[in-house]
Amino acid sequence: MGAFLYGPAERTVEINDRSLAHLQNVIVAKLRRNEPFQFTWVPDPEMGGGRRVFWLHPATPLQFAFDDARPIALNRAWLEALTLVAAGPRGLSLIPEPAEEPTP
Repeated sequence: MGAFLYGPAERTVEINDRSLAHLQNVIVAKLRRNEPFQFTWVPDPEMGGGRRVFWLHPATPLQFAFDDARPIALNRAWLEALTLVAAGPRGLSLIPEPAEEPTP
């Protein structure tokens, strides 16, 4: 289980490594373009449930901590879907991973 650590107080959100790798890719791309946005995290019910909303801005420190040191193969279809969600009025939230489209 990886972690998303946000802000100087390092607020921590535990996210599995595969999902975290995809979120990292989308978050870093938006912040590189200097696009602040909100990220909503809904933890599993066994982790307490509820909802947390973070305002992500290039000036706020954040980290992505992975349990596994090996790189994770990314699903392009999931990256595109997450990018579309992040551009919407509610900002980024984790959506289920779609089946990867075969490469031509």
